[in-house]
Amino acid sequence: MLSSLEALRPKKRLFLGLLLASEVFVALMLYVAWRISYLGLENIFEHLPAIFAAILILVSTFSFGALCNMVLAVKGLPTLKFFHRYSFAIIKFLFPLAVRIGKIFNIKRRQIEGSFVAVSNLIFMKSGIKVPAKKLLVLSPHCLQLSTCPHKITRDPNNCKRCGGCNVGDLMKLADEMGFTFFVATGGTLARQVVKKIRPQAVLAIACERDLMSGIQDVYPLPAVGVLNIRPNGPCNNTRVDMDEVRRVLAQIVA
Repeated sequence: MLSSLEALRPKKRLFLGLLLASEVFVALMLYVAWRISYLGLENIFEHLPAIFAAILILVSTFSFGALCNMVLAVKGLPTLKFFHRYSFAIIKFLFPLAVRIGKIFNIKRRQIEGSFVAVSNLIFMKSGIKVPAKKLLVLSPHCLQLSTCPHKITRDPNNCKRCGGCNVGDLMKLADEMGFTFFVATGGTLARQVVKKIRPQAVLAIACERDLMSGIQDVYPLPAVGVLNIRPNGPCNNTRVDMDEVRRVLAQIVA
């Protein structure tokens, strides 16, 4: 059973490989742009081509250094925390290109997004972030609630009767035990509003690959870690979450 679960987990190397390919492509395009503009820049100022080249090399080297830092994290080697804060900015810039490159090799966007979440979580853990439970916000999608449940829990999860029909009651119980804030959101807009209102020091989000990727980037630089939901009935319908995985993540980030 464990081996089958491991096989389903997103592969971090997939996302990093596509990011590296994107980085190489952008570097080549910058070089081409420099070569094309060389004479025009030289006509403006004799040393301008060299200055422009130095800037491009500096930007490319910095970006490549951040990617190397992610690779070190995946390999379990020491990393430079200096690069952690810039990782998501670089990812946000390169991701659209990574998706396009993935299409060439018939790699689905969902696979890339899942790999991103795995890499992002690793960077989060490598950063050694610890927050008090009362400063942690746990966000859940509304599809975690049983679709036949008559009790409206979005905006107020305390309406949950904890009947055991879905994982919402389990999360409510865990929130009572540990003291973190738990909220059920109907979408990204409401989730962002909650983050702005509560102002937590960190976020643990439960969602699908797409929503986790967009959510983690939306709240940046606020640190966020994601737990993928389980979809036995397809997306957005009576989803579940591995509570053991939620507890494991909480144990690592709650001070």
